[in-house]
Amino acid sequence: MPEFVREFLHGGDPSYNIFSSSPEPRNKDYFKTLWGRYKTFSSALEKGQTLYSFRHSGAIDIFQRIGSIVKLKEAMGHSSINVSLTYLRGLEVAELKEEDMPMV
Repeated sequence: MPEFVREFLHGGDPSYNIFSSSPEPRNKDYFKTLWGRYKTFSSALEKGQTLYSFRHSGAIDIFQRIGSIVKLKEAMGHSSINVSLTYLRGLEVAELKEEDMPMV
């Protein structure tokens, strides 16, 4: 976690929601609406890119930096290595199966 986020959270009221800075959370459509507005005005996104695609990009980045499918699984909170492998489909690692991995 970046230090500025840690400092922000440390100084906040523990009963407050971190996204709304109030005791009440944002409504259930808040992030969907925000993403829709961003897509409308941003030229940085590719056609068909979704908010969820950033999770896949993050998984690839983590794997390329640490090179450990087990650590990737833990970082992403996946239920199995097979789930983590699906996130790496563009790296040719997705051809592997959990059975191909060394025992730890």
